[in-house]
Amino acid sequence: MTSKIKAIIFDMDGVLIEAKDWHYKALNRALGIFGYTISRYDHLVTYDGLPTIIKLDMLTREKNMPIHLHEFINELKQKYTMELVHTYCKPRFYHEYALSRLKSEGYMLGCASNSIKESIEVMLLKSNLIKYMDVIYSAQDVLKPKPDPDIYIKAISTLGMTPEECLVIEDNENGIKAAKDSGAHVMVVKEVSEVNFINIKQKIDQINKKL
Repeated sequence: MTSKIKAIIFDMDGVLIEAKDWHYKALNRALGIFGYTISRYDHLVTYDGLPTIIKLDMLTREKNMPIHLHEFINELKQKYTMELVHTYCKPRFYHEYALSRLKSEGYMLGCASNSIKESIEVMLLKSNLIKYMDVIYSAQDVLKPKPDPDIYIKAISTLGMTPEECLVIEDNENGIKAAKDSGAHVMVVKEVSEVNFINIKQKIDQINKKL
């Protein structure tokens, strides 16, 4: 027997937080010290949703960037990202309202992001959303980050749910693939403004009616 939706798991960047441009600027600032860059188009199309360490591996393969620079560039990128987060990350009413209503209706909530743990926790704290989360997982918590499904499989298991009982909200191809491969239902959004209570409930109702 198929179960109804009982939990919602959110990606973070591009879903709960409009952070894509912050990651782009921070990474290019760090890369620029050594004469490397990623175009905005490539960052959105090729690198979107991938952890920084994987982006650096790709740059080594594609542009012969020395491997020994990876650790330093990664540390710089995280530092620059946090500077932007502390400056620009603010609460959004429609996200706070959506998560508070979902919690009040008995849904369990989680966040599964390819960002590092510190970034996720600071962004969710500054956006006033961390208090609603029952589970938070980062790329550091799994052996294989998105597009592999491990992070969603782990979040679903920790919530005590089956994949069929979970709705994942994602915005990019790597995350969508990970969510689908986990067996969960998927809601795809293009803008953070689409992540609101009405849209989420409509998606849940659509899924439940098919069961």
